[in-house]
Amino acid sequence: MVNNTCVMGWDIGGAHLKAVLRDATGKVLAARQVYCPLWRGLNELTLAMDNVLQEMQAMRHYVTMTGELADIFPNRQAGVMQIAQLISLKLLGEVRFFTRSAGFVSLDHVEHHAHDIASMNWLASLQYLAKQAEQALFVDIGSTTTDLAVIDNHVPKLLGFNDASRLKTDELVYTGVVRTPLMALAQKIPFNGDWVNVAAEHFATTADVYTLTGNLAPEDNMSETADHAEKTVEASARRIARMVGMDAADAPLDAWRQLAQNFKNLQAQQLQLAILRQLSRFTISRHWQIIGCGAGEFLAAEVALRLGLTYVPVIDFIVAENAELKNRAAVCFPAFAVAGLGLAC
Repeated sequence: MVNNTCVMGWDIGGAHLKAVLRDATGKVLAARQVYCPLWRGLNELTLAMDNVLQEMQAMRHYVTMTGELADIFPNRQAGVMQIAQLISLKLLGEVRFFTRSAGFVSLDHVEHHAHDIASMNWLASLQYLAKQAEQALFVDIGSTTTDLAVIDNHVPKLLGFNDASRLKTDELVYTGVVRTPLMALAQKIPFNGDWVNVAAEHFATTADVYTLTGNLAPEDNMSETADHAEKTVEASARRIARMVGMDAADAPLDAWRQLAQNFKNLQAQQLQLAILRQLSRFTISRHWQIIGCGAGEFLAAEVALRLGLTYVPVIDFIVAENAELKNRAAVCFPAFAVAGLGLAC
């Protein structure tokens, strides 16, 4: 039976679907992340939603998205429209879509607001957090991208709003802890006492790096591997060895773990520079903190430590029955946040 007082938040990504069910007090009752390779077709979204709806139901739904970027769509407007139409057909009850400047709108108004709906999940997270955090840098490190956004005196301080402008200002960094090809992190890397060239091939991804370092939770590693093989430590070593023109048998496992650590350090350095750029716009006091979330939250915490800043995991803003449910909601934070903004309407 559907509880009419509950709301669901949905974050429709290009690789994952995230959903969170919250009661009238804001408490999390359920949270799910489902693999949804939208580039294969809209049927993937249908299957992912069916998966989620077997576990949770509501009569009020609040939706944000980035999936309109999938290359099955000719442009963003078409992507927003097709996703919104499918969602509205699948869900019972009230369905509203999060916009940059018009709050929530119904399907009838999606076409007019499509550019303010496209790729705004980070803004839903930011608006929710700004009500509770006075001075912070929000860092959401996902499977594919990282979002950075400043909160000052409870007000979001943004330089860009669309992907093009946010890429220019380093508020959007196209690097994540699962799907990023390792060739995107470096052309050369230290290995076995020398600098070696990195193959410009899709041999391995950051999921392999964080499988070898032990940072990536198995439940967050949903994407296919570069060679469509297994996700074991040994398989990750085999893939990362190819990045430097070698086989896994050419060096001990500890050597491949060290190579993975070197790739991790390069990605952390990339994110640290982007974070420093954001913080340089303000006079940083002891009250400032980094609020981190996403599958790569561990990396946000490490960068905060490097910079000597207070780190607050986004889980501290979530109320749920147990730690496991809190953790699941934290990985799905844009869905959690958009549900919270809907509750406040």
